[in-house]
Amino acid sequence: MNSFNAPPLPPGWTEHVGPAGQPYYYHAGTRESTYVRPFPAFPVIPQAIIPQPTKKKDKPLVKTLIPGTEWLRVKTTEGNVFYSHKAKKQSVWTVPEEIKDAVEAFERAEEHEDTQKQQQEGKEKEVEKLGFEEEQELKRIKTEMQGLVKRKAEEPQPLDEVVISKKARVEEEDEGEGEEGEDSDDESEEEEWQREAAAQLAAEADEEKKRLEEEARFIQEAEDLEAKKMQENERSQLNMPDRVDLSIEEAKALFKTLLREKDISPLHPWDTSLPLFISDPRYVLLPSVSARRDAFDEYCRDRARELRQQNVKKEKAEANPKEEYERLLSQEVKSTRTSWSDFRRTWKKDRRFYGWGRDDREREKRFKEYLKELGEKKRIAAEQAEADFFALLRESGVVRSDSLWKDVKRKLSHDARYDAVGSSSLREELFQTFLKAHGSSSSHSSSAKAKDETGKSDTAEDAEQKRRNKKEQALKEREQKVRADRSRMDAEIGRSKMGLNLEEGEREFRTLLTDAVRDPQTTWESIHPQLQTDPRFNNSPLPVNQQLHLFHAHMSQLQMKHLAGLHSLFQAHAPSLATPFSALPLESMIKSLPVTKLALDTRGLQQEYEKWQSERTYECRAAFDEMLAENSFVEFWGRLGKIGGEGAEGGVKADDLGEDEGEGFGGKVDMKALAKSVDLSDIEKVLKNDKRYMMFEHVAAQRERWIRNYVAGLTAPKLSVHV
Repeated sequence: MNSFNAPPLPPGWTEHVGPAGQPYYYHAGTRESTYVRPFPAFPVIPQAIIPQPTKKKDKPLVKTLIPGTEWLRVKTTEGNVFYSHKAKKQSVWTVPEEIKDAVEAFERAEEHEDTQKQQQEGKEKEVEKLGFEEEQELKRIKTEMQGLVKRKAEEPQPLDEVVISKKARVEEEDEGEGEEGEDSDDESEEEEWQREAAAQLAAEADEEKKRLEEEARFIQEAEDLEAKKMQENERSQLNMPDRVDLSIEEAKALFKTLLREKDISPLHPWDTSLPLFISDPRYVLLPSVSARRDAFDEYCRDRARELRQQNVKKEKAEANPKEEYERLLSQEVKSTRTSWSDFRRTWKKDRRFYGWGRDDREREKRFKEYLKELGEKKRIAAEQAEADFFALLRESGVVRSDSLWKDVKRKLSHDARYDAVGSSSLREELFQTFLKAHGSSSSHSSSAKAKDETGKSDTAEDAEQKRRNKKEQALKEREQKVRADRSRMDAEIGRSKMGLNLEEGEREFRTLLTDAVRDPQTTWESIHPQLQTDPRFNNSPLPVNQQLHLFHAHMSQLQMKHLAGLHSLFQAHAPSLATPFSALPLESMIKSLPVTKLALDTRGLQQEYEKWQSERTYECRAAFDEMLAENSFVEFWGRLGKIGGEGAEGGVKADDLGEDEGEGFGGKVDMKALAKSVDLSDIEKVLKNDKRYMMFEHVAAQRERWIRNYVAGLTAPKLSVHV
C-alpha cells in the first residue's frame, strides 16, 4: 500500500526506513516497533469551522489554575477551552484582559516544555536511524533509564491533581463546598457556557481557521527540515563502512573523545549523561554496555582530575603570595604587643601564611618589620590626635581659666577630634596642660593691661613674649612627659618581647640539639664547633649557661632512652630474679644498639645488670607485700587467729557454716580453733598461682618467713559491743 494514499498514522506513531529499505513504524510512548502499518481506532475527522451537533455532552475535562491569578483554564472533553472564575461565578470563552499576560506566560512555558519533548523525540528518531538491528539493545537501555530519569509530563494532569498541586486556596474551597456543591457548580457552569457556545464559536471560527493555517505551515516547515536532516544522516551513514576493525584501546579512545567533544560533566552519573551522546555513531564502537560504562568511569576520573588541576593553577596564577601575607598582617595584627609565636601558632595552617616566604625566618622578619611600621603609624596618629584636640579646645571658645573638665567635655564630646584621643584620662591631662598655658597667658595679659594703665607695667610686647615663653615651656613639659611615658611603655614591651624571644629561642635550641646531637657520649666541647655552623645557634638569644643546661638535659634524655632499651634486653633474657649475669648471651648483647650507644664493656654491662636486678627485686618485694595485703583469705584467718575464747554464745553453730546435719555434724564449732588449724600450707595453696608469689621460687624459705612475719603482724579484728 502506498503511504501517500494510506490513512494517517494514529497519534504517537512515526514511520521510518530500515537498513534494507523496508519501512517500519515506531511508537515513542510505548517504545514499540513493527513492520505492519497501524491503523487509527476511529476515523480522523477535521475540525469543523461551524459548530456541529454532537451526540455526547461536552463536559469539563481538565481544570488548570493560571499561575498568579484566581482564574482556571478549563479544557472540555471535545477539546474546547474556556476560562472560569469560581469566586465571581463567571465563565468566558475569550481570555480576560486582566490575565492576558499571565496566560501568555503560562502558554509560553507549556510551549517550551513541548519543544523539549519534541527535541527528545527527535533524538529518539535519530537513534532509530542507526539501524533496526540495534533496536533491542536501545530498548533495554531506555527501559533502565525510565526509573532514573524524570520525564516531563506529556499530557495535561487530571482535574483532581491539577487543582491540588496548583493552589491550596482552591483546594480548601473545593473541600469546604463538598461533593454536592461541586456537582451543582459544574452543572451551572455547563449550562452557562453551552448557552454562550453558539455565539462565541461563530466568532472564533475565523481565528481558528487562521491558526490552523499557521500550524499547517509550521508543520510543513518542520517536516521539510526533518527530511533534510534525514537525508544528511543517510548520506553520512552511506559514507561509513559496514565494519570498522578497531582494537579495544582504539575504540575506548574514540569513545572518550566523543565524551570530551560533548563536554560531558564528570559529576553526572551514567544514566543522566547517556541521552547526550547515545545518538552518536561512536557510541557503538565498544562491543558491550559494560565496556562503555568502564570507559565512561575512566573519563570521569581523568576529567575531574584535569578540572581540579586547572582550578589550582588558576588560583595560583590569580593569587599574589606576598600581597596575601601583607593582607593577613594588616587584618589580624592590630597591636604592637602581638608576639610572633602566637601569630604563627594561630595562622600556620592558613594558605596566606605559608604561601609566601622561604621559611618561617623570612616570615618572622617581615612580621617584626610590620610591628615597627604599625608602632610608627600609631605614634603619628597619637601625636596628630593630641594636636587636633588642642585645636578643638582653642576653637571651641568654652575654655576659660576657671573652667572645669567635667563641664567642658559635655560640650566637646560630639566632635570627632574628641573621640580620636582614645583614653579619657589622657583627654583630661591634655585639657589641664592647655588650661595651664591658656590661664597663664590670660593672667599675664590682664596684668600687663593693669600695669599699662597705672604706668608701672611692662610693655605689651614683653607681656606677649612672656606668654609665648610660658606656653612653649608648658608644651615642652607635656612633650617630655609624653616621651617619658612612651619610653616606659616601650621598655615594658621590649621586656615582654624579650621573654617571648627567650621562650622561642629555647624551643629552637632544643630542636637544634635534637637534630644535631644523637650520641649520648657526646661532650659540649666536641659538639660546639658543629653547632656554630648552624644559624639557630648563632642567632640564639640564650646565654651560654642556659645553653649548657639545655645540652645536659638533652644528654640525660638520650641516656635514659638507651638505658630503657638495655633494660628491655635484660627482661627478654632474664625472666627470673635468679638468672645470673653469666647466663646472658653476652656476645650478642655487647653488639646491640643500646650497649654500643652507652659505650659499655663487659664489666660496665655487669654493673648495669646488677643495678637493674636490685631495682627489680625491690619492686617485686613491694608487689609481694601488696599481694598479701589484698588477699582476703590471709586477712580473715590471720586476724581470726588473734581472737581469744569462743565468743558470747560459745562458738558458731555448725549449720551456719553450711554443714549437712545428715553427715553427722552438729553442735557448735570454735572459730578460733579453726583459725589455728589454718597453717602456712593452706595459705600457700591460695597464693601459688599468683605471679608475684612465683617470682621468689628461688628463695622459698625466705618467702615463707615473709608470710609468717606478715601473719604475725596482723591484729585481731574489733569485736561488736554485743559480743
